[in-house]
Amino acid sequence: MENGTRAPTPHVALLPTPGMGHLIPLAELAKRLVAAPHGFSVTIVTFASTASKTQRAFLSSLPRSISSLSLPPVPLDDLPADAHIETLMSHEAARSVPALAALLRGLKAETRLVAFVADLFGADTLDAAREVGVPGYLFFPSNLHLLSLLLHLPSLDASTTCEFRDLPGPVELPGCVPIPGSEILDPLQDRSNECYRWMVHHGARYREARGILVNTFEAIEPGPAAALRAEDPARPPVYPVGPLVQSADPAGPDPAGCVAWLDEQPPGSVLFVSFGSGGTLTTEQMRELALGLEMSSQRFLWVVRSPSDKGEVSAAYYDAESKGDPFAYLPEGFAERTKRVGKVVSSWAPQMRVLGHEATGGFLTHCGWNSTLESVVSGVPMIAWPLYAEQRQNAIVLVGGVGAALRPKRAAAAAVVGREEVAEVVRELMEGEAGKKVRAKVRELKEAAQTGLSEDGAAYEALLQVAGRWKQVN
Repeated sequence: MENGTRAPTPHVALLPTPGMGHLIPLAELAKRLVAAPHGFSVTIVTFASTASKTQRAFLSSLPRSISSLSLPPVPLDDLPADAHIETLMSHEAARSVPALAALLRGLKAETRLVAFVADLFGADTLDAAREVGVPGYLFFPSNLHLLSLLLHLPSLDASTTCEFRDLPGPVELPGCVPIPGSEILDPLQDRSNECYRWMVHHGARYREARGILVNTFEAIEPGPAAALRAEDPARPPVYPVGPLVQSADPAGPDPAGCVAWLDEQPPGSVLFVSFGSGGTLTTEQMRELALGLEMSSQRFLWVVRSPSDKGEVSAAYYDAESKGDPFAYLPEGFAERTKRVGKVVSSWAPQMRVLGHEATGGFLTHCGWNSTLESVVSGVPMIAWPLYAEQRQNAIVLVGGVGAALRPKRAAAAAVVGREEVAEVVRELMEGEAGKKVRAKVRELKEAAQTGLSEDGAAYEALLQVAGRWKQVN
């Protein structure tokens, strides 16, 4: 620059849709953007509905070069009481466009704003970026299989009339593992529901983005990665920049003493059981899972949450705290009978520290994509137990696609998995031949993820390419 002045720091605004599962990977992206070699400053913009003590504490823990702003609340009380989570998020995003445009306009006046990145359900917020004259991108916190499905959804919607579960064969997309119609994204299971129309709408609007950054890596989804790597004038370029996961904080909170308990267990001997920050089981399923863990005779660390018997497997999505005492729902005498081999904690555990501990040898997971990636980067094989959203689709990819997980024969969301079946799949993962194969595959994926994120790796280069484009924006 003339007179020795330095060019203003390029600035990026990121907008996660509600849920810590959306905020966390986007915050990890922000950390990479502010670090070398990129050197951006970042503002994370949040919705009013997500304001919580947990979120505020998380945002305040980020580097100083990552600031945060909150959008004002928008009315949602006109929506049906039984509206899907995805419907609520979509309405909130669409109704926040005027306020977001004003916020972006202010950022543009104060900084060198070079890009706006919206999250999964925020496709309509690209209108705000366009109004302000800022390139609008999307960040996809899930995987390429789901992205491929949503990109093709408008054409699938136009070419079919029956429900996906009634299709004569699986849904087949370029490079993807064939997915039975009954196993695809929950909001697509009822074409008469407003939520379905929103998903078709998002799929169409994704094609308007300048680019799509995806929290995945090629080794875990080689087929769709190859298909989406090919240039296509009908859609934006796709950049696999993952895995973006939180680093374990060795000094972080552990109020239930999970790590200290793991320190006392033999290497690779413990099955970690957790259904994420939003998943719940029915009372009957919680009981059968408990008795199955006991019957397996394997060590376990189980994060329990009070059950829900109203068909709301995502009942804790907006509030990860149990609605009651979850221990009251465990079988009588269970805690006493299993105290030598098991530990049960309520609502929360330091997941990355648990997965990274040498005593942890398996993970019974709901197949949320964040948890899946955290397990992979920790080298921990999985038992797939999907509950809602795209989790059954993820389970198909993990089990049948790359062989990184085992799965109970009975689908957890469709019927109760009995104690005998629980015990069988747990023993197989921890001690059986199938478990050995899965463990070896996850080790391969861990190495591939590390290679991709290292300098000159595929994920590193993908983010470098996007960052380079943003820095060219005046």
